Amino acid sequence: MTEMPLFPLSAVLLPHGRMPLRIFEQRYIDLVRDSLRNDTPFGMVWIRQGSEVAERGRAAPELGNHGTTARIVDWDQLPDGLLGITIEGQQRFELFAAESRANGLVVGEITEYAPPPRERMREEWLPLLDVLRSLETHPHVERMQLTVDYNDAWQVGYTLVQLLPIDEALKYQMLGMDALEDLMEALESLLTEVSGEA
Repeated sequence: MTEMPLFPLSAVLLPHGRMPLRIFEQRYIDLVRDSLRNDTPFGMVWIRQGSEVAERGRAAPELGNHGTTARIVDWDQLPDGLLGITIEGQQRFELFAAESRANGLVVGEITEYAPPPRERMREEWLPLLDVLRSLETHPHVERMQLTVDYNDAWQVGYTLVQLLPIDEALKYQMLGMDALEDLMEALESLLTEVSGEA
């Protein structure tokens, strides 16, 4: 088990996914500074229930039991003066315990899952690749400068889950899937459902 600083968030980060964040709480400014200085990852973990922002007297949020390690790939000062960062998901992990330090930073005991073996895209999954390529032309997605290996089915699947405008609880469920077939089948069902509603 490894001790890792955590960034609880109401959004889910997946491996290979990118996400912009606005940093304004001191505990997270410290986390970002340490991560950049030491080139170390931190853990992104989904808030099942509760608030992202710490307030005196408010109960700690209920966290998911798995998450994704993240690295900062870009940072800048935003027009409102706040720190803006872009993070990229690395490895999935299981969260066993979490506690708040004196400065409010949440630290967790985690075990990283082994990276899944690279699997090639199958012919029946190619429609998913078409959807991903279509999403990549959106200006918001272009700004994230994604680099996706279209031959790696895990990368295609995870990136698609990250970009689709679906409920975070569903993204969290997909993050927890260990079998590639389950992930791709869930994506296919989701897209069939969406196209049926259109």
